[in-house]
Amino acid sequence: MKALLLIDIQNGFCPGGNLPVPDGDAVVPVANRLIRDGGYDVIVASQDWHPADHGSFASQHPGAKVFDKGVLSGQPQVLWPDHCVQGTQDAEFHPDLDIGSVDYIQQKGENPAVDSYSAFRDNDRGALTGLAAYLKAQRVQELDICGLATDYCVKFSALDARDMLPELTVRFVSDASRGIDREGVASAIAEMRARGIGIVTSDDILSD
Repeated sequence: MKALLLIDIQNGFCPGGNLPVPDGDAVVPVANRLIRDGGYDVIVASQDWHPADHGSFASQHPGAKVFDKGVLSGQPQVLWPDHCVQGTQDAEFHPDLDIGSVDYIQQKGENPAVDSYSAFRDNDRGALTGLAAYLKAQRVQELDICGLATDYCVKFSALDARDMLPELTVRFVSDASRGIDREGVASAIAEMRARGIGIVTSDDILSD
């Protein structure tokens, strides 16, 4: 069984959102082609789904500024602008994403005391989202991961997939992903490659 995991392709991370990733909306048509023609048995999407008082928001720390470095649940934490708050337009999937073809949506970041970059578990690794159990139940053997942002939620999800589901073949789809900055993207790709994650493009997949 082959699965595609779409990471946080939401309004909040696209141009016009509260935490836009440069060129973030460019992943949508590529993701849609993968959904349509990639030959996947299972399509999964993660969704940042924060309460309004989430501790990763700079607004929750008096005197802090957006993008300051702090600590949350014992982990280093970038203090973000308020984003992807539950029930807001910012948290909705990009309107052009073919979300109707998604089999399972994994919401994350719901605990205000800890952030959840990964779709699999909280940053302090204290709580699992349930995604690993779902993929096991679906008998997934190959997992392709893409979305927003390469240097944060995509990278951490890919690394956790390798750690938590070592029997899987995991690949990162580079042209269906965008990152916050070029240096961070290069570092993330190097780290993923070093951990045995394949680096592919949508053309590689669609030509299989």
